[in-house]
Amino acid sequence: MLRVLHNTKIDFIRLTRVTSIGILVFLLPALAWIAMSGFRLGVEFTGGTLTELRFKQAPDVAHVRAAVASGGVHGAEIQTFGSPNELVIRAQEAEHVKAQAAGASNVSNAINAALIQRFGQGSFTIVRTEDIGPRVASELWRDALIALLISFGVSLLYLAWRFDWRLGLAAVIANTYDVLATFAFIRYANIEITLFVVGAILTVIGYSLSDTVVVFDRVRELLRTHDRKPLSETLNRAINETLPRTVMTGTTVLACLLSLIILGGDVLRPFALVLTFGIIGGTFSSIYVAGPLLLLIERRWPRVVQRRASEPERPARTPGTPVGTRARSGAATR
Repeated sequence: MLRVLHNTKIDFIRLTRVTSIGILVFLLPALAWIAMSGFRLGVEFTGGTLTELRFKQAPDVAHVRAAVASGGVHGAEIQTFGSPNELVIRAQEAEHVKAQAAGASNVSNAINAALIQRFGQGSFTIVRTEDIGPRVASELWRDALIALLISFGVSLLYLAWRFDWRLGLAAVIANTYDVLATFAFIRYANIEITLFVVGAILTVIGYSLSDTVVVFDRVRELLRTHDRKPLSETLNRAINETLPRTVMTGTTVLACLLSLIILGGDVLRPFALVLTFGIIGGTFSSIYVAGPLLLLIERRWPRVVQRRASEPERPARTPGTPVGTRARSGAATR
């Protein structure tokens, strides 16, 4: 049987202060950026039209933009999609959404007609077209938010049932960090939020929760048998003992995601990128977020350590007897 990182003794908790500073440096600018400008949303959540085209010869994007504008579709976003002869045209402005609501395919028909007039019939093929009205977009956005909230709520209920409240609270906050860190990565990478990306976020929540549960389950077992040892020592031992499982699982998943990033195309690549960050970030949070949080909670609300039945009861100290000196019973032996 292959065994990796067996019997390690890495002091993870010692780096808590450094990792905390790194977390703040990573999160705070992204949260401020999100508050000011929000996210780049896909057509599914804004409404409008998305048209993917494949030209026989790579066109000049400026000429395509001029042709689309001449057809009455102003302000459309045009970019290459995979290869130079494949283009995506997004018409997501308020006027486009309004026009889309007026007719099922007004915008896409106008784009198609304008391109035929400029480049000629048969010079390109339409790979796919998405026409989404404002009502459908609002329903998809609402359903995506509900899915995220339900997933997170069920996770909280499971943690509350599975662990002591201190362990559960630390795991909940660590899971919250994972969601915020994933949104921060999406903002930094300027990834468009689509239904695929929402699915990746839901997967990150589940994976991160699973990794934290594995570590805390080992912490709970060690607390039952080594309850007299410092909690920091127990956390380090639990993380080191679960490290082989974490590394083997993470590298296997990352290998699959790497193939999706390279070979999955532009549709699946954002999904794979978000999930790759989530796997790495979830592993990081189970070590450097959940553990230190548990230490802080323990300092604020310490556990009452119960004496085990197998431990001998310590004799009561006689008043006046120095600490560490056993009180003699009966007469002194001369």
